[in-house]
Amino acid sequence: MSFFSAVVVTVSDRSYRGQRPDEAGPLVAELLREAGYTVVRTALVPDEQSQIAHILEEIADSGTVDLLVTTGGTGFSPRDVTPEATLSVCDRLAPGLPEAMRYASLQITPRAMLSRAQAGIRGGTLIVNLPGSPKAARENLEAVLPTLSHGLEMLSGRSADCADSGS
Repeated sequence: MSFFSAVVVTVSDRSYRGQRPDEAGPLVAELLREAGYTVVRTALVPDEQSQIAHILEEIADSGTVDLLVTTGGTGFSPRDVTPEATLSVCDRLAPGLPEAMRYASLQITPRAMLSRAQAGIRGGTLIVNLPGSPKAARENLEAVLPTLSHGLEMLSGRSADCADSGS
C-alpha cells in the first residue's frame, strides 16, 4: 500500500531530442515503486532553466504530488541548470538531503563533490535533484530513500514526531 505519490522528471537535451534513451528516469521510477511510492507521472525536459522551473511549479502546484525527483543537469556543464531551476521554485530548502547524497557518493567516488544537486519544498511537495547517470542516480536515491517517507509525513502533517531517529 502506497501512502505517497511521486513524479520523476528527466532533464536531458539529448534524451529530449531522441538522441539517447532515458535510462535514469525509468530506473528512478522503478526504485520509487519498489519502495512503495505511486509514480503518477514521468516527464522529459531539455536543459532549459525556464522549462525545468515551469514543470516543477506545475507539478508541485497541482497539490497532488508528495515527491518530485529530477534526474540530470546537476553537474558543471554550462547547460546543467537543474539546481538553479529548483532553487528558483522552492519556498524552503532541505539541505540535508543533498549533503547526505554527496556524502554517500563520496564513499564511492571523489567526483561526488562535483554534484550541485539541491532539494527543497514547494507547497506540500518535496523536490530532490539526482544526477543524470543511472549509476549515480541509484546511489544518491538509495542514500536518502529510507528517510524520505518520514520527511514526507512531516510535510503532509501526518506526523509531528521528529525526536525518534528510528529506521
